[in-house]
Formats: sequence, C-alpha cells, structure tokens
Amino acid sequence: MSRTAESEDGLPIPQRHWSAVAIWLAITLAVLDSAVANIALPTIAREFQVEPHEAIWVVNGYQLAIVTALLPCASLGEIVGYRRVYLVGLVVFTAASLLCALSSSLLELALGRVLQGLGAAGIMSINAALVRFTYPQALLGRAIGFNALVVALAAATGPSLAAAILSVAHWPWLFAVNVPIGCLTLAVAAYALPRPAPVRRRFDVAGAVLNALAFGLVIGGIDLLTRTGSPLVGALLLAGGVVSGAALVLKSRTEATPILPVDLMRIPVFALSVGSSVLSFAAQMLALVSLPFLFDGLLGRSPVETGLLMTPWPIMVGLLGPLAGSLADRLPASILGGVGLAVMACGLAALALIRPDATFLDVAWRMALCGIGFGFFQAPNNRTMMLAAPRARAGAAGGMLATARLTGQTAGTTLVAVFFALRPADGTVVALWAAAGFALAGACVSLGRLAAGRENG
Repeated sequence: MSRTAESEDGLPIPQRHWSAVAIWLAITLAVLDSAVANIALPTIAREFQVEPHEAIWVVNGYQLAIVTALLPCASLGEIVGYRRVYLVGLVVFTAASLLCALSSSLLELALGRVLQGLGAAGIMSINAALVRFTYPQALLGRAIGFNALVVALAAATGPSLAAAILSVAHWPWLFAVNVPIGCLTLAVAAYALPRPAPVRRRFDVAGAVLNALAFGLVIGGIDLLTRTGSPLVGALLLAGGVVSGAALVLKSRTEATPILPVDLMRIPVFALSVGSSVLSFAAQMLALVSLPFLFDGLLGRSPVETGLLMTPWPIMVGLLGPLAGSLADRLPASILGGVGLAVMACGLAALALIRPDATFLDVAWRMALCGIGFGFFQAPNNRTMMLAAPRARAGAAGGMLATARLTGQTAGTTLVAVFFALRPADGTVVALWAAAGFALAGACVSLGRLAAGRENG
C-alpha cells in the first residue's frame, strides 16, 4: 500500500474512498464539537454551580487551543508526515472526549476541552492536505466541495443533535459519543490515509511559541475587552499579542519554510485567496451571531422558530459545495468566488432591510441567497489556495486555510460585540450592513485574482 499511497496524483480506488471516509468522519467530529458544547453550557453552569461567564471557558478553551495549534501542527505534518499528525490528533481528540465525559468539576472539563482542541487542531490543520493527496488534481475541486458539504452539514446539525442527546441523556454523553466514533475513524484512517513523503527539516520551536502567544494573547485580550469588566488587562494582553505577532512575521520573513507561511503569502493568488477567505468568514459570523437577536427582537420569533430560520443558509452551502467544487475544476475560482460573494452581499443587504411583519418565507429566501453565495465561494477558493502552494507546502497551505477561517470568524464575532455596545438600539442591523460590506470587499479581492496569475494549478 505504501507505494500506491505515495502516488503523485491521488490514491487508487477503493483506497481513495476509504481515505475520504476517514477524513470526513474526523472533520465531522471536530466541527460538531465546536457546536454541541454551546447547547449544554446552561446545564453545565448549573451542575457545577458557576457563573455563565465561567462556563464559557468550556467553549473558549477548545477554540483557543485550536487556533494556537493550527499552524504548528501543519508545519509538523510536513516534517513528520501528515498521516502521523492526523492519527495522533485523532487519538488525542478521542481520549480527551472521554476525559470530558468523566469530568467532575469545571476545571477538569475546561482542561479536557483544551486537550480536545489540540487534537482537533491536528485534524483540521492536516485535513486539506490529505484531501489533496487523496484525490487526483482533476477531481480536487469536487473533493473539496464534498468536504465543504460535510463541514456545512456538521455545523448545521450540531445544535439539533446536541438537543436530541440532552433530551434523553446527561451532558457528559455529548462527549462520550465521540469515543466509539473516534475509534472507528482511527481504524479506517490507519488503513487508508495517504503517505506522502515528509520534508527533512527541523521544527521551529521558537516560531511555534511566538505563534501561540500571538493568537492566544490577541484572542484572550479581545475576549476581556468585549465581554468582561477588565479592559486594562484585555488591552495589555492584546498589545502583547500584537508584539508577538510582529516578532513572528519578522522572524518568518528570513526563513525558507516558516510556521507562519509568509513564503506562500508572496504568491499573489494565494495571498488574495487568504484575504477573500478572511473577509468572507468575517461577513458570515457578523450575520450568524447577530441574526438570532434580529429574529428574536424585531420579528418576535421563538427559539425554535429562530433555529428553523437559521437553517436555509447552511443547507444551501452544503448542497452547492460539490457543484461549486466541480465547476472550479473547469472555471476560474476568481469569477465563481467573486460572483458568489456578491450574491451573498445582496442576501445580507436584503436581511438588513427586512420588515417587522416579515413571514417565514420572506426570511427563508434571504437566508438561502446568503447560503448560495457563500457556497459558490468556499470550495473554489479552498481549491485555489491548495493548488497555489507547492506540494511540499500543502500542510502549510491547509493550516493557513483553517487559520484564515478562524481569524475571519473571530473578527466577525468581535465586531458584533462592538456594534451591540455602541448601537444597542439597532446593532443587529448595523452588523448586517457591515457583513454585506465585508462580503462585497471579499468579492472584489476574489476578482482581483484574475490579474494575479494561474488559479487551476
């Protein structure tokens, strides 16, 4: 198997299909766990007799561990092998899920979630690189489209699945169910994942530390500034993160294969794809965080109705992901992404203009329009990012892909908090107009790739 697995243009069938199953199962676990814990927070806070802002660390610890470990895990994958990092990530994630299920205090649960986030980083950072080595280049767009479908479905079903589990079982089962699925995924992954040759070089420990400080301090500082009463500490943490980030950039500029892939950012198509990704995910989170407040406040919808109203967006993203990916194998991603984000901007503007007497259908077509636009952007953009990078830097490209997504999402969430604080009366509408602006800016950046060079590898 090792000889066929090292094929320059994808794996043979049926190994290719089994590898895809392992990749999709693992990314489903990682994405689901980003969503299901939110539903259980009130229950967890009551059981451990803590304040809601303390229980938030069940979610924050997971996200913080992911974002600080993504790029180091991607770099490590290039050095020791993507398959090895992916398998270790699966083992850590599965073991940490069991620890979370057995937790007897909030501290134990939060630490378990941090460990779980480190395992998820090993999965997410390598996911796109493994897709690239699993499929031949001619089918890469379609493969990334199906990957987007899996991620969208996992994100869409996460809250409903969590609610279903909590209706028949206690909250530890939200984490315990990961254990048998993780073991099954590990068995399939060990059998089928590709084995591309690693790159001989040393792991940059100093770069990894600076990366962790930059992302960790910035996110922690923003959290303190926007959600707690500690603005001075938040400002100091944010400043420390900015300094660490600047030091990381300066260090990376002198290296051939840095943890922060500034070498890839010198490729115009790659840099523009990263920029449009950050803008698109910022627009997405500006909308998804503010819309429940709009549906509750302006439209007077119940929580169940709000959940239903949020559904058309991820459904359309999932349905259109494979189609957009297939089109990207033949058409420029710059055009597909630019048109997609322009459509998304129109849907966001339509949501900002919605009236208090809007019906379910009035909301549904606007949400679907946003999902259609985002669906046409995501898979082609991800394909371009992966093919713009040399094969030896596929791990760094995949890590940057995930980092761009999380950076945009963090920026969008933070801006919603700012708008709500500055404009309490109409912060939701302001956030939606800002989201439309971000999407339109992303469309312009995406179209800018037309003049930047080849997109299809």
